[in-house]
Amino acid sequence: MSNSTVAKRYALALFQLASEKQALPQVEEELRAVKEVVVNNPELTAFLKSPKLPNEKKKEVLKTAFGSVSTYVLNTLMILVDRHREDQIADVADQFIALANDAKGVAEAKVYSVQPLTAEQAEAISASFAPQVGKQSLHIENIVDSNLLGGVKLRIGNRIFDGSLRGKLDRLERKLLG
Repeated sequence: MSNSTVAKRYALALFQLASEKQALPQVEEELRAVKEVVVNNPELTAFLKSPKLPNEKKKEVLKTAFGSVSTYVLNTLMILVDRHREDQIADVADQFIALANDAKGVAEAKVYSVQPLTAEQAEAISASFAPQVGKQSLHIENIVDSNLLGGVKLRIGNRIFDGSLRGKLDRLERKLLG
């Protein structure tokens, strides 16, 4: 079974449980935090993947690191350790967030801009582009990229909307050369 299939199964089970208990927003927020910690700490990932360490030691570290999360999230982490799926923590979080977003009609979007977006600009972008991808709103991650020269570039799933000055110049160059 592929890793993404495994992650989907764990995420779906956690999603169904969180839905039943009306804890979706809390569990989603906690999983975002867990994912951030796991992704930004390669030492933790290496520790969890170590075959020499017993599962009980790994569980202890996870309980210490994520002691403030709900029992649903903590139990999911413990099950992943028991089944030697520690490397799937970030994937399970991603899959859960995707399920939660689908349920809420939200899409994840990366917005590249020359300067950080204000709250009003982010809201305007969300209102403009969410209907184009069939969603009610966008969860925007703003990435500052000075190479754009001006404008913005959006990535929503596998779709890219390029309204940057750099993109326009590149298209003009291709048109003139082609």
